[in-house]
Amino acid sequence: MIVPQEGDHLCVFVHGLWGTPAHLQALSTGLKEKHGSDSFHILVAHTNSQYLTYDGIDLGGERVAKETEEELARLEKAGRKVTKLSFVGYSLGGLIARYCIGLLYSRGWFDRLKPVNFTAFASPFLGVRTPYRGYHSSFWNAFGGRTLSASGQQLFIMDTFRDTGRPLLSILTEPNSIFIKALSLFKNRALYANIINDRSAPFFTTAISATDPYEDLSLVDLHPLKEYSPTILDPNTPVTIKPAEQVSGLTRFLSSSSSVVSNLPIIALVSVLAPIGTVAFLANSGYQTIQSTRRMKLHNEDSTLGFSAYRTPLLLEAAIKDVNSNLPSQKINDDDVTEKSAVSALTTEASEEQILAAEKVKKSDPADEKKPFPTLALAPEQFEMIKNLNDLGWKKYGVHITKVRHSHAAIVFRIDAERYSEGKVVIKHWINEEFEV
Repeated sequence: MIVPQEGDHLCVFVHGLWGTPAHLQALSTGLKEKHGSDSFHILVAHTNSQYLTYDGIDLGGERVAKETEEELARLEKAGRKVTKLSFVGYSLGGLIARYCIGLLYSRGWFDRLKPVNFTAFASPFLGVRTPYRGYHSSFWNAFGGRTLSASGQQLFIMDTFRDTGRPLLSILTEPNSIFIKALSLFKNRALYANIINDRSAPFFTTAISATDPYEDLSLVDLHPLKEYSPTILDPNTPVTIKPAEQVSGLTRFLSSSSSVVSNLPIIALVSVLAPIGTVAFLANSGYQTIQSTRRMKLHNEDSTLGFSAYRTPLLLEAAIKDVNSNLPSQKINDDDVTEKSAVSALTTEASEEQILAAEKVKKSDPADEKKPFPTLALAPEQFEMIKNLNDLGWKKYGVHITKVRHSHAAIVFRIDAERYSEGKVVIKHWINEEFEV
């Protein structure tokens, strides 16, 4: 979906899992209304729509790279000179965008174009593998990755990517990869993360954080930005722990009881519909996985489609010799994160590997060391991802959405309805404070 415009700046929007270009309508429309139609060109990528997002972050990235290059060629043919490039990714689209920019970098585009803005809204940078909290999380991590074809394997860090011997998300954060090199060149890097109620991409992964200060809001004070209160939190001091005298046992009990009571209707509904929905989802997932497998085979084997040009080396030459010594080479198995190996206040003992990884995270983000919140029981690869991504530097904005029970769609005002209206505040902040024309 192309919006004809005149400027020298191309801004590429990438939607998420099961998504369509329409999901990003509020973002692109808001940008045009603020800056007019002569400041930039907008490309809302469409080649990964709906179930095509099952085909993997890499295939999605190749499709968007090809789509971007075709748009640049079209603009050049029309006599419109593009000198600047920005990417906006929503949910899975943020990961696809990161793969895409690595390919564009490897093909020399960043020698011709100035990378300006990279923004992610609710993007699961660390995947969607949940921190270890018991056997139920182990079940979810083992089950979830088997329902969304290649994208599911990659999001749950269960894949072995090509000949690297490592998961794709690990390669995306390898310091000597084309992906980190490309991301480091963007002048502005910003992310927006829902602090609560995002069941698709929870806070720790969208905020690239080893802690989650928002697990119990009754224990903390939130500090929003005055102009965008109460939705956007101050990135410098988003949250502080309440003094002990302000948090009584009764307060915590009432808070938890209120949460249970408010959720009773939905719990009842889920208990009735869940068995039916699960069967339907699994049946559709199996069918879509078969379709996805066929598409991926065609994508990789049919040279007439034009994607073979993107099979570029993923690691820069300096990294190839010792890449296997930099990070754990094996993919994560269901037993890799256990109660005894978790670095967390929820557990009693930590493996040496995770302790070292957690220490690296603290060094990469000194602010984390000052936060009295427990480190989550993440996998070693996830700690490495946190360190490598935070080393780049980000503007991180916590988003507090309260009008809906599932905040993932609301953060970009994906649905034009009043209950999602808090997303308008997020979009306004991004356009006013974080998007550089």
